Amino acid sequence: MSHFRKILVWQKSITLVTKIYKATSAFPKEEMFGLTSQIRRSSVSIPSNIAEGSGREGTKDFLRFLYISLGSIFEMQTQLEIAKNIIYINEAEFNLLYEDSREIERMLASLIRKLKDTN
Repeated sequence: MSHFRKILVWQKSITLVTKIYKATSAFPKEEMFGLTSQIRRSSVSIPSNIAEGSGREGTKDFLRFLYISLGSIFEMQTQLEIAKNIIYINEAEFNLLYEDSREIERMLASLIRKLKDTN
C-alpha cells in the first residue's frame, strides 16, 4: 500500500490538518509553544503515520501505524475540547473540527478492521 496519496482517510486527514492550522492561527501568541503546538503536532501525526505505515513491509506494520494515527485523533479531539473550554475556539468551530475528526476516526477504524480481517 505504498501509494498513500490514494488512501481516502489520508486525503481527509490532510484537509483536517489545514483546518487545524487555520483555527489555531487565531490562538493567543503565548500559546504558540503550548496548546497551539500540541494540537498542530497531533493533527499532523494522523496523515504522517498513515503515510509512513503504508510504506512499511507488511500489513502488521501498517496496522501499527494506523493505531498510532487513531491515538493521535483522540489526542487532538481532547486538545480541541480544551481549546473550546477556554474559549480559544467557539462552539460552532469546535463542532465542525470535531465532526471532521470523528469521520476520520471512523474511517481509520474501518480500515483497521478490514486489514485485520484480511490478515
